[in-house]
Amino acid sequence: MSAPVIARAAEILRAGGLVAIPTETVYGLAADATQGRAVARIFEAKGRPSFNPLIVHVGGRDWVADFARTDERFDRLAHIFWPGPLTFVLPRRAACPVSELVSAGLPSLALRMPAHPIAQEILAAAQRPLAAPSANISGTVSPTEAAHVTASLGDKVDLVVDGGRARVGIESTVLDLTGPVAAILRPGSVTQEDIERVIGDVTTAAADPAAPKSPGQLASHYAPSVPLRMNAPHAEGREALLGFGKTPGAILNLSPGGDLKEAAANLFAMIRALDDPARYQGIAVAPVPLVGIGLAINDRLERAARGR
Repeated sequence: MSAPVIARAAEILRAGGLVAIPTETVYGLAADATQGRAVARIFEAKGRPSFNPLIVHVGGRDWVADFARTDERFDRLAHIFWPGPLTFVLPRRAACPVSELVSAGLPSLALRMPAHPIAQEILAAAQRPLAAPSANISGTVSPTEAAHVTASLGDKVDLVVDGGRARVGIESTVLDLTGPVAAILRPGSVTQEDIERVIGDVTTAAADPAAPKSPGQLASHYAPSVPLRMNAPHAEGREALLGFGKTPGAILNLSPGGDLKEAAANLFAMIRALDDPARYQGIAVAPVPLVGIGLAINDRLERAARGR
C-alpha cells in the first residue's frame, strides 16, 4: 500500500473520521477508540445497537498494558497467536483512555492485534487504538472485499482502503479471560483445541443476546436479504444451493475438496453472490462438519438462518 494512502487514513482517524480497513478476517470500520464522538459514528453508520460492544485493534502486545489487565494466559496465547484472528476480553484498567461506548458499559475490553500488513501500517501511522467492527450495516453479511464495504455503507465512510480479499474470511475467535476459566464467546479460525493446547481447559460461554459480552453474540446476525437454510442436501423450489465437498447441483461450492479453511474464506463472499432476490427465493447450504473451524462456520450460518 502506498505511503500517501496510509498517511491519509491515519490523518482521517486522528481527526475523528471513519476508515474501512482490511484485516485478515473481514474488513473493519475503524475509528479512534479514544474519541467518543468518533466511536458514536461507527454505531450510527452501521445502525448497530449501542449495547453491542466493539473490538479494539492494537498495533502491538505492548499497547495492551495501557488499556487492560493481563495475566499469564494472555501472555502465552498472544505470544503464539498475535498478530492474528484471536480477540481477548480482558478487565479494563481504571484509567483506560478507550471510550466507554466501546465497552457498552461493561468493565471489560475486547482487544486484538490484526495480522494484515495494511492494518498494521495504519495502526503504526495513527498511533491510536482503533475500534473496528465489520464494515457493513449491522446484522448483514460481513464484508471480505472493499467492494462489499462500498455496497453496504456507501458515503458513510470517509475512506475505504482496498487491501484485497480477506484471507481468513470470518471474524476472529473471541476469548474471555476476565474469569478463572477461559471461555470462548465467539468461535473463529483459532479453535478451542488450538487454545487448549496452550493453556489447558477452555469452556464455551452461553451468549446473552440482550446483553452481549462480545460482538457476534446477537441471535440474528450475518443475514442475507433472502432466507437461508442450513444442512440442506439439495435445493427446493427457487433456492440457490451452496455446496460443500461433493454436493451435486451446487451453484457455488464453499470448498469442492472439503477444506474447512477454504470454506471459511469463501463463506461470506459466496452468500453475498447468491443473495439475489430476483433470481433466488432463498439459499440452501449443504452440511458443513462441526469440527475445527467448521464450528465457526456453522455458528455464522445459524445466526444468518434466523434472518434480520
